[in-house]
Order: sequence, then C-alpha cells, then structure tokens
Amino acid sequence: MSGIVPYPLLSAALLVLWLLLNQSVSAGHIILGSVLAVLASWAMAALRPEKPRIRRPGAALRLLGMVLFDILRSNLAVGRIIVRSREPGVNAGFMTIPLELRSRNGLAVLAIIITSTPGTIWLNYDAAKGTLLLHVLDLVDETVWIRLIKGRYERLLMEIFE
Repeated sequence: MSGIVPYPLLSAALLVLWLLLNQSVSAGHIILGSVLAVLASWAMAALRPEKPRIRRPGAALRLLGMVLFDILRSNLAVGRIIVRSREPGVNAGFMTIPLELRSRNGLAVLAIIITSTPGTIWLNYDAAKGTLLLHVLDLVDETVWIRLIKGRYERLLMEIFE
C-alpha cells in the first residue's frame, strides 16, 4: 500500500477535507478527492521530507497548551489595537532574533506558531547566521519578544526535536 500511497494518513486527511469543503459525499467527489489525495501524497514523497523524531511528547503537549493560550491572548491584544485605532505607543516593526534551534522540523513548527499567532509574521530565516526576521504589530520592547520566542518556544522545540 505504501508504494501506491506513500503517505496514507495525509491522503486520508486530504480526502476528508475535500469532502468537508464540498459538503458532499457523492461518488464523483469521493473519486476526485481520492485522486487529488493520492497525487498530493506522491508529491510529498518526491520531496522526501525527513521523518520527525519527537523526543519528549510531554514537552510537545506543554508547548501546545502555551501556543493555544498565546494565540487567544494575542487575538485579544490585536483586537484592542484595532479598536483603539493606533493610539500613541503602538508601533509595528521588524526585528531580528538569534536562534540556537537548527532542526528543520523544529524551525517549521516555530514558523507555524509565529505565523498563526495574530500580530506576528515570520519573514525570513538566515541559516548561515541562525537569525530569524520577524514582523511584530505592536513592537514596544524587542527584549520581551526575544525572551518570548527563545524562552517559551525555542527551548521547548529544542527539547522536542533535538
């Protein structure tokens, strides 16, 4: 089965997502969704991603809880910024954060965390320098953001993936 469908869970998830988005379980949608899911699985196999090794599942659960809390808190903060309509002291800006994390999977998870948190966007990672370019909607103090990224996320991601 792995020869035909190299990533069966990915294919199944894509098929289910296709059917949910189309709000139909007709034969045509099942066939079309299955073809697209298998093609996506082949495309993923061509990329040959490295298999992630999660060393500490407990740390992953702690990270998940922190990320969910931070996303909720950030939603409220961004909502306040929008409602206040740019009061003085609210400054968007770019900043560079030095990272020790080198795991490709860890960096990918960090990119997802930062981008899914309202008010922050991952812009660039320089592998040679080990630095992350980040845009923050409310950049008051860079040291607070550096402590947040390195202390809350990077430390746990290094425990999980390195």
